[in-house]
Formats: sequence, C-alpha cells, structure tokens
Amino acid sequence: MRPLSKSKLIAYRQCPKRLWLEIHRPELRDDSGAEAVFRIGNEVGEIARRVYDPEGKGALVEVAELGYDEAFRRSAFLLRKGDGPVFEAGLHGSGALAFVDVMLPTVLYGSPSWRMLEVKSTTGVKDYHRDDLAIQAYLAHKMGVTLTWAGIAHLDNTFVYGGEGDYRGLFYEVDLTGEAKSRSHEVEEWIEEAREMAESTEEPAIPMGPQCCDPFNCPYAAYCSREEPAVEYPLASLPNFSGARRESVEALGVTDLREVPDLFLTDLQRHVRDVTISGVSWFDAAGASAALKPYDFPASFLDFETVMMPVPVWKGTRPYQQIPFQFSLHRVEVDGTIHHDAFLELGGAEPSEPLARALVDTCGIEGPVFVYNAGFERRVIRELAGRFPDLSAPLLAIADRIVDLLPVAKAHFYAPNQHGSWSLKAVLHAVCPDLSYDTLVGVADGQMAVEAFQEAVASETTPERREAIRRELLAYCHLDTLALVRLWQVFRRESALTPQGVEANETV
Repeated sequence: MRPLSKSKLIAYRQCPKRLWLEIHRPELRDDSGAEAVFRIGNEVGEIARRVYDPEGKGALVEVAELGYDEAFRRSAFLLRKGDGPVFEAGLHGSGALAFVDVMLPTVLYGSPSWRMLEVKSTTGVKDYHRDDLAIQAYLAHKMGVTLTWAGIAHLDNTFVYGGEGDYRGLFYEVDLTGEAKSRSHEVEEWIEEAREMAESTEEPAIPMGPQCCDPFNCPYAAYCSREEPAVEYPLASLPNFSGARRESVEALGVTDLREVPDLFLTDLQRHVRDVTISGVSWFDAAGASAALKPYDFPASFLDFETVMMPVPVWKGTRPYQQIPFQFSLHRVEVDGTIHHDAFLELGGAEPSEPLARALVDTCGIEGPVFVYNAGFERRVIRELAGRFPDLSAPLLAIADRIVDLLPVAKAHFYAPNQHGSWSLKAVLHAVCPDLSYDTLVGVADGQMAVEAFQEAVASETTPERREAIRRELLAYCHLDTLALVRLWQVFRRESALTPQGVEANETV
C-alpha cells in the first residue's frame, strides 16, 4: 500500500470515515472553498521562502515536477549535505510521508542538523498544527535527520508592513521541539490505525457529529448526511442551543425543535419554538415603532465591505487587518425622497483613506446612521479614525450616530423560516421576500465580495473583467443598504406587516 500522506493522517485524526472516503470514494469530495485555502497557503509559503532565504540560495523540492521517488531522493541528498535552506523537503518512513515547509541548516558536533518549521497562515497555534509537527518530527527521526529545533511559524498580527517587499518579522516562531519529539509513540499508533482503516473494504459506520466541522469542515459532510432523517426544523435552528442541553435532548430521540420540552429552553429559544409551531410570523409592530421613534431625519443606512489579507500588501497594514474597500449609503429625507451614494476602490492602491474621506463627505453631520449588527461598522470607523488623525473627529462623530437595527429585529420580529437566525438575509427573506440576493449576478454574499475584490485588484485582471466586477460589487452592496431601508420602513410602522416598495421613489 502506498504511504499515507500527512494530510491523510490528519484526516484520520478528524474522523476515520473521512480517511476511508479519501482513499476509496474521493469522487464524493466537495471541494468548494478549498481553492481559497490553497491560495492563501501558497501565498504565505512563498513569503516564508523569501523571509528564511533572503539571498535565494536555498533549494525548493517540487514534487509535482519531480515525482515522489525523485523528490524523496533529492530531499535526502540535500538534508545530508546541509549547506542551505531546504523548502518542501520530503520525509518518509513507516508507511507515511510528509513535506516540510522550511528546513534551516545548523551544525551539531560537526554534522549537519536542522531547524524544522511548519509555516501556518493563522495568527496562533492550533491543536492540529501540533499534530502536523509531531508527524514531521517522527518522520525526520526515521530518516536519521537530526533536529535541533522544531516549531510552528505563524503570522504575527502585530507586524506592520513597511513596504518594499520587506516581510522580516512577519512570522512568529513557537518552539515545540520537546513536545513534537515526545509524541513518537502516538504517531506510530496513528499510522498503524490509519493504515488498517485505509485497507478496509467496508465503509465505517460512523454517525455525523461534532467531528464533521472540527477542526475543519469535512468535504464529505454532504455525502454522510444523505441518509440523515429530513427534519423541517432541526435542533440547529434553535439559537445558541448546544452543549449538555442539546445532548440531553438528542438522547431523548428529539430531532425537531418543535418537540423540545420547556425545561431545556431559554426564554428566547422557547419563543422561537412557539412561533415555529404556530407557523405564523410574529411581529410586535408597536414595539418596533417605539424603538425607532426617537430617531429623526435624514436617516442614513450604511454598509461596508472589507478585505483581510493574510500577507499585507499595503504599507502600514497588518496581517488580517480589516481594510474597507467599499461602502453603500442610502439616505431617506423627511419628505420620503431616497438618495444613494457609494464608494468602491479597485485601482489596487490602499483604499482606506479615500474611503474615509468619502464617508465623511457623504454621511453629513446630522441624523441617525442605521446599520445591521453595529459592532462591525463601529469597529471599522474607529480604526479609520485611529489611522487618519485629521479625519478622527468627523469619523468618531459618525460612529456615535450609529443605530443598530439588529436588536430591533431580534426583540420585535421572528418568522419560522428564519430558522433561528437574525442575519440580515434571514430577516429580509421573511420581511421583504420581493428583495432577494438570488437575483444578483456574480457577487451575492460577503465572501464572494472579498474574492471579487481580490480578483479585481490583481495585475493580470483585464479592464473588461474589472469593470464587470465593479458592477457586481456595487449591485451587491446597494442591495444591502436598500434592505436596511426596507426593514426600517416596516419596523417603524404601527400596523400589520406589509412590505412596501421603495425603488420607485429612489434617486441614485
């Protein structure tokens, strides 16, 4: 049997059934989202090679070009020689294999020895990173490679990029040498157990559970759930229903939230269950109207789109710093007229300062600024105020004017088809079904917006494609704030729930 890769051993650690499916039924794998993960990993790996080999004298073992046998032969040669950094060095033994991100040469008692680094795109060490390193340290020992140090190099989110391609200091190293070396017996057991599972001809009967999303979303979850009983309102539709209480309910054989006894539920969960049982939306129109009554005109409605780059590309920014690149703002005047303004920067320059200036100009100095889930918008605005002192006062004034529509929705509205969620999309679908993100072309959610932005600012993107992305992003963000207007219009009325159209009165 072919040796098991480190990734397959980690798959076994997550769920033995996942490993079996990887080996025997790989065509069932759902790889949606995997491309973005691989792209980030490749980007961080490339920067790591520049940081740990600034003179470019190291060797990169490219298994895709060399093939496994030649990659292992070349790796062994380079590790015996010990005269420069080796990247993606191949290690194998005892029925397993792995490729190490960074091997840095040292000398111990006159013989080549190595510092082993596993490079991660996270900003801290996770448990499965420790498993990664333990496997690699074990295989290094099996190959007779002497390790003086073994650890994780993860992104340091306090690093501030100074520009000019200088990423020294981007990585924070965590020494796990002793731990990694001490786990040899564990690794041997994983390999033995994983090989037995991989060689089995029968698919293991393992029910779905927490392992399906910990530490990763399993790419076989859709396949495994095919035989799960179809439940119209599963327990997952109860907000914040987890842990011991959920386990107790499941032990009773209850799978539908409508059947959960009172004693297991909070007041909010009981309310969700009762509305779901009724099959009728619940709307406290008077309460919603009273909550919004203190706020006068003009009424503004704001939404940002932001991007978080693992490796910062703009001077003065940090890994995973939220950089706003777009906003949409609808404004309703006292006479009912609706205006719309937008900002979107796709030229490739750092967008924060021009966005901040446009926001100050657009928001004016009076009237509430309605958002949905205010923590995000307030954080973005306050970070902008901290970065641009000359704009601090007007930006902080905008932050102080923010009014959150989420608590209004949560306190005064619930529909069975929300399934325990008060996200903007869930509430909008219930309140204003005529407004739908399904009609959007190209960009229909926040993650798609981020990916579209990254494509637009890439140097290889054509002007025609960039213009198409601009239209898609503007349409998506426009719908976000138009949705806020519609919710606000419904919530401030002391009457039955009757969605009202606003597009006819809108001036864009």
